[in-house]
Order: sequence, then structure tokens, then C-alpha cells
Amino acid sequence: MTTHFISSEIYRATGYGRNHPLGIARIGTVLTLCEQLGWLEPSGPDAYVESPTASLDEILKLHDPDYVAALRAGEEHGPVPPAIREKYRIGTMENPIFQGLFRRAATAVGGSVLAAKLAAEGGISYHPSGGTHHAMRDHASGFCYFNDPAFAVLTFLELGFERVLYVDLDAHHGDGVEAAFAGDERVFLISTHEENRWPNTGTLDERSTGNARNLPVPKGINDTEMNWLMAEAVLPLARRFDPQAVVITCGADPLAGDPLSTMALSNTCLWDAVMALAGLANSTVVLGGGGYNPWTVARCWTGLWGRISSRDIPETLPPESVALLESLECDLVDDEDREPHWTTTLADPVNEGPVRDRIREIAAAVLADA
Repeated sequence: MTTHFISSEIYRATGYGRNHPLGIARIGTVLTLCEQLGWLEPSGPDAYVESPTASLDEILKLHDPDYVAALRAGEEHGPVPPAIREKYRIGTMENPIFQGLFRRAATAVGGSVLAAKLAAEGGISYHPSGGTHHAMRDHASGFCYFNDPAFAVLTFLELGFERVLYVDLDAHHGDGVEAAFAGDERVFLISTHEENRWPNTGTLDERSTGNARNLPVPKGINDTEMNWLMAEAVLPLARRFDPQAVVITCGADPLAGDPLSTMALSNTCLWDAVMALAGLANSTVVLGGGGYNPWTVARCWTGLWGRISSRDIPETLPPESVALLESLECDLVDDEDREPHWTTTLADPVNEGPVRDRIREIAAAVLADA
């Protein structure tokens, strides 16, 4: 199966600013780790592809012109006026304006559009720089300015695919993608996320207009519970839809050690979930998403590319990779909470445990009247 890794040099810089949860090294570390492991090829079946920047016309397919203009003006002309800040939710602590913002967000869109176009020919396109799933048509939300996962779905639809499955594995509900395709029978949306967690949507009984299923999971969900939900709920729902193409947002914030969730998955559990979903169709796009612990994010998304491109996951990392991971910093993760394996290996230890009754109730609820 043909696979592509899509990203851009623009993500070597962090953006957002030091006082923001995303002001940490993420994609740049993934790129460097993959280079150190020899996993980024300039050509061939597992090629690295530089992400294009989406044009204004492309962006306006899903986003309101006034909002897009306000975002450009905010970056070009400085402080955002209070009325604009309130209307479009930009220039805030949550969604700051910073140098290079517009190009960065447009490049995420361009990468997801290209990912779908390449995957449509058969195979898996991996775009870890994507996953900005909270952005709404007319405003920014949850650190997201343009909704690149929605553009991946839209691109498949424009190419003639009639059944596109969107699965969101992020710790936070994929509300922006759900809103973008509410009522579109060509799209089926599944989101697993932590219950009672921002944006406080995606409740168990929320089904959009019928084409969405939400699985809000309890705190501390372990690998055994997630594997059970995949086997007993997510995959059965997906198979009933019989997708021709799949788009997956694989945020790294469900992992144990992330400061913005209390989920407790291993990265191997997430890798298994992605690969199971990718096996449902001949065309798959895999995106990144949230993730606020630089060590767990980098290792998860690097290892995910290893799994997608059928490489052997090393038991120990080479010295230069250990040094890279040891150099990372994050104010949200205390020194005493850093696990030793975060700097020496890619794969986490499996976090097994009992399957709670609540997990079984979630599966029964989403399958009812499916």
C-alpha cells in the first residue's frame, strides 16, 4: 500500500508563544526523529511530501469570507479590536495572533487537501501537522483557526466518494468537523473523547442530525477499555457505514501524561486503533490533533508513521534521538512526572486494566438504533 508523509518546514517553529499550551516543540521534533531513524524518504512508496499552502479560494469553501479577512487583518495590522476579538474569537489567550499564523493555518489546510488527493489514488496519507478539528466556519476555537480535517473530508466528496467516514480519537470532541457536516448523509462521524472535558459537547445522546455518534469516555480510560470500545462499538459502527474513504484525527492528548486530559492510553493502543480504522477502506487520511506533552506527542506521531509505513519500531532510540528528547521543555509537565522511557523509546508500555461498566454502557448506547 502506498503511503505518504505530508508536512512542512513551517512547523519547525512552534508558533503561538511560550505561554500557550501549543507553544511547545511538536511537529519539528517528529520530523527530526523520523529523519534520525531514516524514515523520511525523498521519493518512492513512502515518500515525504512538502505541504502546499491552501489558496484563498480553497479556504473559502468552508470558511466565512469576513472571518478569513479578519484573521488576515489581525496578523497584518496588529492588535485585534475588541468587537472583532469577540465576534471571531481571535487575538485571545486561547487563539492568539502571532507572526506567520495565516500561512501556518493555510498550510495545514493545503496539507489535508493534498493528503486526500493522494489517498484517493489508494493508500494512506499521513499529515501529522493537521488535526485542527475545533475551528468553526465563522470563528476560531480551541487553538484552531481553519478546520483542516473538514477539508480532507470535503476533498474526498469533491472527488466523487459517496461515503466518507470521519473518526476522531482526540481527547476533545471533534465539534468543528461535526458541525461542518451535520446532516450530510455522505459523511458519518464518530468521536471518542473524554467526558466533561472542553468543549463540553459530544454527549452520549448527541447524534447531530443522525450522522454522528459520540463516545465520551470516563477519566483514566486504559488500553483494555479502548480496545474493547474499538472492537465492540467503533468498528461495528464504521462497518455498517461501509466507507469508501476514512479520515482520522489522532490527537496525542489521550495518552497518559498529557496535561490537558486524564485519559491514560499508551501510544501503541492509539496506533492499533488507527491501523484498524485504516483497514476499512482503500483510501485513508491520518491527521494529528491535540497533544500538550512534547515527549508523548513526538514519540506517538513518530511511531505512528513507523506503523503506517510498515517499519520496525526500535526498542531503543539512537543517541541523537535520546539527546533530542532530553532537550525538550514544557512548563505544563513537572520534572518529577516525566517517565524515563519518554526519552529512550518510542513505544509505551501497555496499560491494561478492567473494562468498567460505563464503557459497556457507552457501547450499547451508540449501537442502539444505529
